[in-house]
Amino acid sequence: MRIGVLTGGGDCPGLNAVIRAVVRKGVASYGHEFVGFREGWRGPLEGISRPLGIAEVRGILPRGGTILGSSRTNPFKIENGVERIKENLAAQGVDALIAIGGEDTLGVATKLHELDVKVVGVPKTIDNDLGATDYTFGFDTAVNIAMEAIDRLHTTAESHHRTLVVEVMGRHAGWIALHAGLAGGANVILLPERKFDIDQVAGYVEKRFQHQYAPIVVVAEGAHPLDGQMVLQNQEVDSFGHVRLGGIGQWLAEQLEAKTGKEARTVVLGHIQRGGTPSAFDRVLATRLGLQAIDAAHEGDWGKMVALQSTDIVRVPLAEATRELKTVPLERYAEAEVFFGS
Repeated sequence: MRIGVLTGGGDCPGLNAVIRAVVRKGVASYGHEFVGFREGWRGPLEGISRPLGIAEVRGILPRGGTILGSSRTNPFKIENGVERIKENLAAQGVDALIAIGGEDTLGVATKLHELDVKVVGVPKTIDNDLGATDYTFGFDTAVNIAMEAIDRLHTTAESHHRTLVVEVMGRHAGWIALHAGLAGGANVILLPERKFDIDQVAGYVEKRFQHQYAPIVVVAEGAHPLDGQMVLQNQEVDSFGHVRLGGIGQWLAEQLEAKTGKEARTVVLGHIQRGGTPSAFDRVLATRLGLQAIDAAHEGDWGKMVALQSTDIVRVPLAEATRELKTVPLERYAEAEVFFGS
């Protein structure tokens, strides 16, 4: 077969490891040919592609980002988008697609499968919020980057006796905030799954100061206070209907400074969490997912996503994987609350 590979949505560490595994096994074990579509779904939509053979994937295992580029293109929001994709696949002699992406990218893959496009999905997101898989690659790296930042911020916060608010990614799911906050010894962790009481947070901060330590508050970008709305950079939405979040950390710091009388500063990690070399865990997970994805394609097991369940890589229907987001259970959050303010 001639198989197209694409990476869509936000970039994350480990994407290149998937591409490498798919191509290396696909060529060496099965004799398949590969073409890389550029910039997510824009590639097959506009016929933008590049050669993708063993030579092209050498040395990319430790590289962050994606050699294919990415975008948040939604072909279902573009006139005749599906027809254009089918025409371009046929014109380039592409028999099937392996789509590597998160909720939006795999949502498109699910719809295309229902419209007779042969597709296999690979789950990718630093947010770890895709259903049907225990972990997504990119998450472990993002958590470690955030944890290291928190470790460094502890010392400067204590030197100046100030509150430091660390804003991490997490639109609807607070997995990064929860794991990085626990690993980094944060004094308060705020998630999208549970609205917070700003007065209670201020109380935790004051209690921390009473112990002669400076507080670190970790907040996911999608967290919001009781009876409050998400803090937005603006009202614009992308092609998948997502608003651009940002600003909750600054708002929180201003509120805490006013309520406690102690100086508060904000650190927004932003895309730092997405960049750089992937961790060992993410390299191994991404490689295993890539190997299983090409197996599924070779066997013609279309409409499936490869997923990590326990320590096994299994295949699940794409529709199941994208049906609902995997959010942080409140009992997991309760584990973290034991350390708040102490």
